[in-house]
Amino acid sequence: MNNISKIYLAGGCFWCTEAVFKLLKGVHSVVPGYTGGGVANPKYKQVCLGITGHAEAVEVTYNLKEINLKTLLDVFFLTHDPTTLNRQGNDIGTQYRSAIFCLNDIDINICNEYINSLTKKMKFNSNIVTTVDKLNKFYLAEIEHKDYYNLNKNQPYCSAIIGPKVRKFMENKPNLIK
Repeated sequence: MNNISKIYLAGGCFWCTEAVFKLLKGVHSVVPGYTGGGVANPKYKQVCLGITGHAEAVEVTYNLKEINLKTLLDVFFLTHDPTTLNRQGNDIGTQYRSAIFCLNDIDINICNEYINSLTKKMKFNSNIVTTVDKLNKFYLAEIEHKDYYNLNKNQPYCSAIIGPKVRKFMENKPNLIK
C-alpha cells in the first residue's frame, strides 16, 4: 500500500484530463472533482459559474513502482496549455486554470523543479502559469462526470476537444498506454 500515491491535476476541463490519465500504465484510478476554492461541497453549476474559487481537477491514484511523478507531469504538460491564465481553449475562467495540488512538500518540490526545468529549456513560447500548492480538500464531482469521455465520445465537445488531446497523448507517449 505504501507504493500508492496521489496527485491532483487541474488542466482545464476535468473530462479532458480524466480521459488522458485513465490510459496511463501504473495509474489505478482517475476521479473528477473540484479543489482549490473556498466553498464546501461545491456543485458543478457553481464551479462553472466561477463563484466557488475551485478548479475542475482530477485525483490521480498511481503506483510508484509502475510510474513516477515526473512521468505524470510529462503527460500533464503535453496535454494542456500551461501558459494560458485561467483558460484552456474556449473554456475560460478560474475553474479552468492550470494547477497541481500535492499531498506533501516532497511532491511540491518535484513539481516546482519540473516547471523550472521546462522554463529553462524554453519548452513553451510563453511563461508557464501553472500553480503548485498543497491540497487542502478535494470534492468528488457528480456521478455524471465520471468517465464522461468514454461514455460520450460522439458528443461534439468530446470529439472536437477531448479526442485530439487523447490522440496527442497516444501519438507522443505510446509506451505509456495501458
